[in-house]
Amino acid sequence: MALRSLDNALRTTVEQRPKKVPKVAATPPAAKSSDVRTNNENTPPPAPPVDQSVEYVASEDLKPPADPDTRMEVLLDELSSKDWMQVCEALNDLRRMALHHSSLLVPILGNVTEVIVRAMKSPRSALCKTSIMASADIFHCFGHLLLFTTEKNSFGQLLLQLLLKASQDKRFLCDEAEKALEKMAVSVSPLPLLKELQSYVHHANHRVRAKAAVAMSKCVSKMGIEVMKGFGLTTLLQVAAELLSDRLPEAREAARSIINSIYREFSNGSNIKDDDESVAAAESWQNFCASNLPPIAAQSVAKIVSL
Repeated sequence: MALRSLDNALRTTVEQRPKKVPKVAATPPAAKSSDVRTNNENTPPPAPPVDQSVEYVASEDLKPPADPDTRMEVLLDELSSKDWMQVCEALNDLRRMALHHSSLLVPILGNVTEVIVRAMKSPRSALCKTSIMASADIFHCFGHLLLFTTEKNSFGQLLLQLLLKASQDKRFLCDEAEKALEKMAVSVSPLPLLKELQSYVHHANHRVRAKAAVAMSKCVSKMGIEVMKGFGLTTLLQVAAELLSDRLPEAREAARSIINSIYREFSNGSNIKDDDESVAAAESWQNFCASNLPPIAAQSVAKIVSL
C-alpha cells in the first residue's frame, strides 16, 4: 500500500496573522470662525420673542365696522386662514357684523357655523375661547333662525363642541362655554332645541350629560304646556325621571327643575280655582306619573313636587 506523501500535508509557508493597527482618535475639526462666540459689547442683544396675545372683547364693547360691505367680501377668507391670530381677528369682526349688521350674515349662517366649530376644535385656547364668544353672539342674534337656516348636522356639531368645552377642566373655557349654552337656551326656538338636546342627556360622558340636562332645564323653564305637549309630555317626564338618578348633582338638580316646570304647566292647564280642584289636580298628576313611570321613579317625582 502506497504511503501518501507528507509534502502535501504540510504547508510550505507559514501564514502569519495580520497585526492589529491601533486606533487613533480623530482630531476634531477646527471650529469655524462663524461659530466662535465673541464677547463684543457693541453687538446688540437678540430681540426677545414676540408675545402673541388675544384681546377678549365683551359683546357690549364691540363697535360696528366702518365699512361692513367691504368686510363681508373678505370675511369668509379670513375666517379660513391658517394664521390663527388672523382667524381670531376675523371672529371678532364676525361678532361685530352679527351685532350691528346681522342681515348681511343671514345668507352665510351655515358657513359661519362650520367655521366656528372648526375654531372650537383648535388646540389653541385663545382661538377656542374667541370662537365660543362668537357662538354666544350668533345665538343672541340668530337664535330664532339658526335651526332653520343651517344644516342640522352643523348645529349638532356646534352644540356638541359647546357641551364638551363646558365639561373641561380649563375654567376660562368652561365658564365661557356655559355662558354660550345659557344664551342658546334662552334664544333658540325651544321645541327644536329640545329635540337636539335629547340625545345628549344620554351621552356616555357624565359631564356632557349634566351640561345637556342644565341646558334642557333652562329651555323647559320658558315653555308652555302646549309646547311641552308638542315635544311629548310623557317623554319629557321620563327624561327628567331618569336624570334624577344621575351620577352628578348638577344633572339631578336640572332634573328637579324640569319636573317642577312640567308640574307648574300641568297644574295651570287644569285651571285650579279652589282647594277641591287643587286636590283633583294633584291626584291627576300622580296618576299621570304612575301611568308613565316605574313605581320607584313615580314616587321620586311625586316627592319632588310635594316638597
